[in-house]
Amino acid sequence: MPSTFFLYPGTIFVTSEPEIISTILGSCVSVCFFDAALKIGGINHFMLPLWNGAGLASPKYGNIAIEKLLEKMISFGSKKHNLQAKIFGGSEILSNGNSLFSVGKRNIEVAHQLIEDYGIMVKSSHVGGKTGRKIRFNTATGEVIMSFIQPGNIFQ
Repeated sequence: MPSTFFLYPGTIFVTSEPEIISTILGSCVSVCFFDAALKIGGINHFMLPLWNGAGLASPKYGNIAIEKLLEKMISFGSKKHNLQAKIFGGSEILSNGNSLFSVGKRNIEVAHQLIEDYGIMVKSSHVGGKTGRKIRFNTATGEVIMSFIQPGNIFQ
């Protein structure tokens, strides 16, 4: 039975051990990478699309989080051509019709663009909308179980 781990915003987790990684997403996005050949799984959870070069290059930014996730997968022995990606999150739960910031939408765009630039296949994606999500990523199989979160019920 795999052990479980909760992934906090702005973090990355990669393992070759069977784990169930869970996280809660609103406008944030998580990218899951899975190497079926080596049974290695990795996930990030980023809050903002792009690091602007000021301050720390933190994985709370999509461009940093995806780059660091890929680097970590490669350090575990993965090859880019063996990776599959799954993308979740990016809802506009805080939107009141004002799309000035559209953080969720911008997070989704960054994720898709960078993964395409790296030449990694997106196997599945469940993004956008107005409802938060909880995901559970099985690092041994690459399976992701997703459920919607109703306001006030994030710990279900």
